[in-house]
Amino acid sequence: MAIDKSKLEWDRRHNRRWLLIQAAAAALASAPIHAVGAEPAGSVEDVKGEAFAEAARVRRALGRAAPLFVGDDVATGAESRLNMLLGRNTNVRLGEKARLTIDRFLVNAGGDMTLESGPLLFERPAGARPTPIQIRSPFALIAVRGTRFFAGPSNGRFGIFVARGSVSVTAAGQRVILREGEGTDFASPGDPPAPVTRWKPPRIQASLASVS
Repeated sequence: MAIDKSKLEWDRRHNRRWLLIQAAAAALASAPIHAVGAEPAGSVEDVKGEAFAEAARVRRALGRAAPLFVGDDVATGAESRLNMLLGRNTNVRLGEKARLTIDRFLVNAGGDMTLESGPLLFERPAGARPTPIQIRSPFALIAVRGTRFFAGPSNGRFGIFVARGSVSVTAAGQRVILREGEGTDFASPGDPPAPVTRWKPPRIQASLASVS
């Protein structure tokens, strides 16, 4: 049986072209989702343990100096810590098993974030230009301009504590203002804020240790 060499050559070229197309498609599919056109929000300052960001079902492991973008769902693993710099001077620290979504962030116009789980420490330098930021959680809406505060699990509840400045906390149609040294609690989502109290040093230290 005679072999058609021209047909074999055509088959080889066709197969080579098909392999190239498949390789290009795979490279495009695995490219970072934020490579083009994403809105930057900040970057990672430091990470201990496991942390990642996810957007459009694409997950990226986060290391030091990794970029962060609006729309990122940022999370940490067990016994992990993550320190993020958003904009020029807003630090957000997450403790273990935390999940935070960066819904919106503009350097000079504030932003919105959603804390779905875990502990968070928000900090801006004393004297920094006030920038309105809102942080939503299943328990409350936290409105902040320029301050340092903790939000997350504390003493078996969800607690919010202000170390510097003040924040407004709204839940179940009620609003309280927390000032330096003051905190409030929530036993369950849907509850109103508990009466404002001054937190004692052991509780403050334990809460801050969960994000450092």
